[in-house]
Parts: sequence; structure tokens; C-alpha cells
Amino acid sequence: MKSNTYHLHLETESQRAALFHLPESEWLAAAPRHKALAKKLKVTVGWDGDIRDEALKTADFLITNGAPPRDNLRARAPKLKWIQTTAAGVDWLTPLDWLPRDVVLTNNRGAHGPKAYDTVMMALLMLHQKMPALLKHQQAREWRPIYTPPIAGKTAVILGFGDLGEHSGRAAKALGMQVIAVTRQGKPNRHTDRMVKTAQLDRVLPKADYFIVTTPLTAETRGLISRARLNLLKTEASVINIGRSPIIDYEALREKLHNGKLAGAVLDVFDQEPLPADSPWWSTPNTIILPHQSCDDPRYIARLFDFWFANFARFLAGKKLMNMVDRKRGY
Repeated sequence: MKSNTYHLHLETESQRAALFHLPESEWLAAAPRHKALAKKLKVTVGWDGDIRDEALKTADFLITNGAPPRDNLRARAPKLKWIQTTAAGVDWLTPLDWLPRDVVLTNNRGAHGPKAYDTVMMALLMLHQKMPALLKHQQAREWRPIYTPPIAGKTAVILGFGDLGEHSGRAAKALGMQVIAVTRQGKPNRHTDRMVKTAQLDRVLPKADYFIVTTPLTAETRGLISRARLNLLKTEASVINIGRSPIIDYEALREKLHNGKLAGAVLDVFDQEPLPADSPWWSTPNTIILPHQSCDDPRYIARLFDFWFANFARFLAGKKLMNMVDRKRGY
């Protein structure tokens, strides 16, 4: 390998959804868009660990849709400088005590916003127009109109206001809704009417007509929406979750939906995926189940490679990489 050439290894765990695979064909399609940068790389492509251990001996960079080897990674990959995940959330890699201090971890934050906008707008309108009930009536061949006022003026409370949260807020604002965002620091954002700190969550939950969860899963957010907090929501409120399921007490959520103590839900994430055929969620009233697809574009990997090349240019220029994961926060 020439002295000015870097070794990039692409590693795919094939059991993960095909959308997140890193085939050689995708790389060969992306490289011509970044010819000068691609010339500086030697690329190897591995599947399910077939050549991973050998590749890591000389790899400078790793792009992976799975978990890197956590035991003694520095000895196994003495030249490794940077790991890029295909995912935005890295809760499945935490705690990051296995990651050598001199190895940078970057995620794919920012790739999901446009689809999140579409999905949240769809979910808000479906819930507001009582589509779960109307679909049930359709299946029963029953002509039963349900009349609803315009959604404009309703309030969306959004937990987390990163890429997913901000695009969710933009979707709600486009529908004429009031937006209250809840974040760790409560910094103002032009896509909200009000921003509050997580410590004030209990004050704003009763105001929600629609409660949208977009925050990453961390030690701080796991179980944050407890049964007690769900009880703060109005009976007329609905829940949308495009974040992670362990953030919410799902058993309590299902009970409230089953008992008519919440108006509805659109859920894209579950504790077990795929959702088992015998799961009670399939028959939970006024609930729409999405198979963890809400924020993913079929062009996912093509865009990931374009992002990686932009970051590679920053690496060569000695600049800080984009989307660096904070080891303490876990995102």
C-alpha cells in the first residue's frame, strides 16, 4: 500500500435489513462521485466476519452496520483511526468503554430527517382524522363517519429535538400546530413555539394533543416516559414514537390504549423486532404499527457514502469530523 493510501474496510452483518448492507456495488457507484478522494483508498468488503479479522490488521477506517469486535480492539486493529456506523442511534454499542481513546466513532445522524418529516406529518393527520377507527370500520364494511375539526391550533410536545425532532417540529408547524420541544438544555429553536428542559417535562405533558418521541436511547432516557408520566397525558392525546421503544413504558402505554385512556398511537419501534405474530400490539385499539421504517430512505447507503467522503476530506485536512459520538452522552 502506498504511503498516501488508506485502508477502508466495509463490514456487513447480513442478518440486518438489506437497506443497511454495504455491498461492493454501492461503493463502486459512489466512488466515481468522489474520484480524487477514492484514489487515496484501498477498500476491502467483508460479510459476517469472513475477512474482518485479517482486514482489521491494516485497516485505517471501518464502516459497519454491526458491532465492531469489542475485545482488545486496539491489538486487533493497530492502525484503526475511525469507525463509521450506518445507524444514527448507537445505543446498541454503549457503553463505549471498549472503544480505544484514539479511535473516533461517527454515526449517521442527519440521514433520517426528511423521511421523519413525512412520517410524522402522516402520523399526525392519520391520528387526527381517526384513521385507525375508520380502517376498522372499513374492514367491517361499516359506514360510520367520524367528524374532526382542523388540526391547526393543536399542540405537539416533542421529546428530543435533534435531527428527527426538528423535522417532526417542522411537520407539525406546517400543519399550523403549536410545538413545545423538550431537550436536555432547552435551547431555543426557530421551529418551536416553546423549548423547555427535560426537568420541566411533567409541566408540558398535560398540554400535549400529540406527544412525539424522537430522542436517542441513553441511560438518561431509558424508561423516561413511565406509567406516571403517561398518566399526565390527556385522554384525548395520542402518542407517536419514532425514537426507541425502551424510552416508554410500553406495557403501560398498551393498557391505556386498550382501556381508551389515550386516543391513539403510531409506533415505529418495539422491544422485539420483528414484532412477533402473537404480540398483543397487533390488536391494540387505535394503534398503527410501522415496521421500523419511518425514517429510512432506499438511498440510505448511497447517501452514507457521500457523507463519509465529505468527512474523509475533513480528515485529510486535519479538521474535526462531523457526527462524532460523545462517549459520555452516548450519541
